[in-house]
Amino acid sequence: MHTYYRQTIAATGRLSSQFPNLQNIPIRLEEGRKIRKAFVPSEEGWFMLSADYSQIELRVLAHISGDKGLQEAFLHDMDIHTKTAMDVFGVAADQVDSNMRRSAKAVNFGIVYGISDYGLSQNLNITRKEAARFIDQYFDAFQGVRTYMDEIVKEAKRDGYVKTMLERRRYLPEINASNFNLRSFAERTAMNTPIQGTAADIIKLAMILMDDALREHKLKSRMLLQVHDELVFEVPPEEMELMTRLVPETMERALELSVPLKAEVSSGVNWYEAK
Repeated sequence: MHTYYRQTIAATGRLSSQFPNLQNIPIRLEEGRKIRKAFVPSEEGWFMLSADYSQIELRVLAHISGDKGLQEAFLHDMDIHTKTAMDVFGVAADQVDSNMRRSAKAVNFGIVYGISDYGLSQNLNITRKEAARFIDQYFDAFQGVRTYMDEIVKEAKRDGYVKTMLERRRYLPEINASNFNLRSFAERTAMNTPIQGTAADIIKLAMILMDDALREHKLKSRMLLQVHDELVFEVPPEEMELMTRLVPETMERALELSVPLKAEVSSGVNWYEAK
């Protein structure tokens, strides 16, 4: 089974898989995850190896915004959602409960997408007033992120586009529209594109570096799939030890940020076991 990877469909710059869409194989629910058992190496006795960037968009946000709190968390390898809960709720690490962490996680990922109080209230099943207060508390704790969000929208209004770290542009013709909904969507896109677009650039750079590394080491291992922030390989048993080391090392040096990139590796006899 072969997919087509399209470079020009997703406005974010990510590769898009079609006919069939292999980036859409379920992962959230166990029932759907079982489909991944059908994906096995094409050679007898080989293994599947999966390498996934850990929280790449939040790491890019930490770099682009220059926020000291976010950077400190990643530099000290802290759990970012626990760190956010600590700063937003004003508590110590051992006082962060599962609800606080869940709320912090929703805000962390929501902020990247320019989430509104309404969107957050729906995600967390709380009132809009509570959600608005939570977002305000987040921006008080991470003022570098607030400054970045304000500045990037101003830049977009002035220039008509925003850029990723590697200078790839996304034009936003509706950024100065009189229609509130059109303008708001363009503003959220302005906030998100440098982050998500840079993450897309990073995994493409990683794929190029990985292709070079496979040739340089004269390996039989093959790069099969790119699924958002994950690369999937098929690997002969004699190359497993080297690949388990080589893949994350290569992915983590794709682009130098002020915080470390981190890639986590797992493997198994099929894609289900490898993820």
